[in-house]
Amino acid sequence: MPRPSQGDVFFDFEGDPLWTAPSGEMEGLEAEAAAAEGIAGAGLFNAGQDCTSATRVLAGPTCTQMLGDLGAEVIKIERPGAGDDTRGFAPPFWPGTEESAYFLGANRNKKSVALDIAKPEGQAVCHRLLEHCDVLVENFKVGALAKYGLAWEQLSPKHPRLIYCSITGFGQTGPYSKRGGVDQIAQGMGGLMSITGEPGRGPMRVGIPIDDLTAGNLLALGVMMKLYDRERTGRGGYVHTSLLEAQVFMLDFQASRYLMDGEVAGQAGNDHPVNIPMGVFPTADKPINIAASSPKLWEAFCRAAGREDWMEVPEWKTAAGRSKDRARVNAAVSEVTRTKPSEWWIAALEEAGIPCGPVNNIAEVFADPQVQHLEMAMPIRHRRRGDTRVVASPLNVEGLETGVYRDVPDLGEHGAVVERQGDDQHRHGWR
Repeated sequence: MPRPSQGDVFFDFEGDPLWTAPSGEMEGLEAEAAAAEGIAGAGLFNAGQDCTSATRVLAGPTCTQMLGDLGAEVIKIERPGAGDDTRGFAPPFWPGTEESAYFLGANRNKKSVALDIAKPEGQAVCHRLLEHCDVLVENFKVGALAKYGLAWEQLSPKHPRLIYCSITGFGQTGPYSKRGGVDQIAQGMGGLMSITGEPGRGPMRVGIPIDDLTAGNLLALGVMMKLYDRERTGRGGYVHTSLLEAQVFMLDFQASRYLMDGEVAGQAGNDHPVNIPMGVFPTADKPINIAASSPKLWEAFCRAAGREDWMEVPEWKTAAGRSKDRARVNAAVSEVTRTKPSEWWIAALEEAGIPCGPVNNIAEVFADPQVQHLEMAMPIRHRRRGDTRVVASPLNVEGLETGVYRDVPDLGEHGAVVERQGDDQHRHGWR
């Protein structure tokens, strides 16, 4: 795959394809949503590549931030006066300001341009930018950009090398394609809430916007692959995914259980759905996770727990037998683990070669020595907030640095800069 270099640009249109407004409000909201998010130039791409992105809130910004962390120059196009909705999300706001920590989390390494594409002059600027653009990322509702002349079918004849990328709630076609959707809606429709939580307690959402994050990262992968393909063919193309597709994809083996055997999985709480014992167990101070389901690990756990007699229980000699007798196995394990503190158990189980670990809260996560070693809390210097930290990129690519090389932008901060760049690129035949 060609490595992006400085000068690669992504055009990121920030719309809101994932939310349905009351019928009388839709026109105005779509016009506001037309304030787009980002032209990104990815450091993993060939020199001269540009990207335009129109995305808002989280799924689209996650895609362009992933590319920005890898070296892309991302220009975020936002609606004048208000910007990305997440600029106003609370809590938390930074003390003494109206700056949202939520916005900070997904918008580093980007520039910001305030642009109203509902107006002809805004559309003209977009078309001018697209003359030098390689990738456009948008998350408007299906068909919403056509009224501004910015739909895929309108742009591709004029820009045959353009890679046009979309995230929607439910896909570009089909009976739900026109619907709005957000992460939690996709979690519910895609089955995740039915297998999350404790049995008998009702559906449970995952504690993060997992579909937004997954769809954004999957789209970033699609961008990379299509850029690679364009190196071979010389042609751009359409790349798209949706929150629902991302969620169904993530059902993984739970989907296989149904597709292959017709088994409808239910909630298993903190237990692994099929492997026993594997889950959360109490100790004298705090819960820990233990994974000891294989024959070898089960025997090792019995010895570490001082309960070799468990290996002789007829129902527990096989994984299938332990799974069938899940309640009794878990009760017996819990009775033993709660006699000693978590650190004792983690040390003993690690020595026995049994995967285990604490159940940490967020503060404990970032105090963990391994997390600190991996430098997952990345320091940045904010112009008003001063020194703070953000979550680092999880990617480690030999020969490529990831990090914060550009602060989170103020709304419209880089409009004049982008305009000058566009003039220079036009005069010098950038592409």
